[in-house]
Amino acid sequence: MLSNKLLNRMVLLGNMFTFKIKHKEEHCQARTGIITTPHGKIHTPAFIPVATQATVKALTPQQIQEIGFEAVLCNTYHLYLRPGPNLVKKMGGLQKFMSWHKPTFTDSGGFQVFSLKEGLCEVDEEGVDFKSFIDASKHRFTPEVSMQVQRKLGADLIFAFDQCLEISADHDTTKRSLARTHAWAVRSLKEFKRLNRDQSQALYGIVQGGRFLDLREESAKFIASLDFDAIGIGSIFGDPKEESRQLVEHTVKFLPENKTKHLLGIGAVEDLFTYVELGLDTFDCVLPTRLARVGYIFIHPKSGGNIKNKFRYRITHAEFKEDKSPLDQHCDCYVCKNFTRSYIRYLFKSDELLFYTLTTYHNLHFFYRLMQEIREGIEKDQFLKLKKKWMR
Repeated sequence: MLSNKLLNRMVLLGNMFTFKIKHKEEHCQARTGIITTPHGKIHTPAFIPVATQATVKALTPQQIQEIGFEAVLCNTYHLYLRPGPNLVKKMGGLQKFMSWHKPTFTDSGGFQVFSLKEGLCEVDEEGVDFKSFIDASKHRFTPEVSMQVQRKLGADLIFAFDQCLEISADHDTTKRSLARTHAWAVRSLKEFKRLNRDQSQALYGIVQGGRFLDLREESAKFIASLDFDAIGIGSIFGDPKEESRQLVEHTVKFLPENKTKHLLGIGAVEDLFTYVELGLDTFDCVLPTRLARVGYIFIHPKSGGNIKNKFRYRITHAEFKEDKSPLDQHCDCYVCKNFTRSYIRYLFKSDELLFYTLTTYHNLHFFYRLMQEIREGIEKDQFLKLKKKWMR
């Protein structure tokens, strides 16, 4: 029997994960909402910066918070290999370990395992054997192991273990993979409930199904039938654009409206507008931080950002050598208020580490402000008008 002390704790924590829809756009499926977790709230739609190895590269947690972000997403596969879940747990979980005291997501590790080169990964019905990219040591992930690792990491929002295929996989391959993913979803949920006695974590089930509408529908119905707290949609990544949109639009028809939905690996500006319009709530992607490190700067439409240039330019070009302008004349972030294009280009040419910090800070501020504009647009029933302004 559970002690009275534990029962009381379960009552206190039982309602710590909730999702409330605040406003739904009159003319489409776009909506605003609030995800509540033990470490705070996330206002949706929201872009979630990726902190792969318990760090958003080049920035401190204080800077991430200063920009305005309410959550980050860490990588189970990488943290399992280094420093290891036992050490993270001993240090007090991800929040204390990385000094980020707001909500944290962890993915299941499935995408990274299945992305390994041929010979480094072997799958069977029970799980996946793989070799470490660090030292070639052998390891095994199962749904149960993924849940156990994510429990030790201590994130608020975690994902079921699934098999992630290339979207180009044929129907037969995808159907076999989907059966495996569904079996793993059941096992993930069972192990999660065993571990989550204090209800301090919430679990996302993941819809798969490749590029096939019938398999997406089958997967959506199956995942929706299980007792997951939230829903993730995997293996889309926004390309090819129109096909991806059709797949997601078809999928969400079979998902419960009252559960928050996360689209994995989405970060292009046009994709965020597309999938917010379809009713998706949260997104994660390395795009703004990875591109920042090679000199791509995101800019608002008022500064010349558009579909053709993908809302960005490259600061490393010679034309900016003597440019006294900020990175974006219509940006009010710390970087644009204090530094010139000339200086930031100089940092890149001099191999100065500050370059990574300034460009990453600006790019993430761009994405935070974009989602802020989107939320405001939805609240005013002006989302489609805002989308048209950005996409013209």
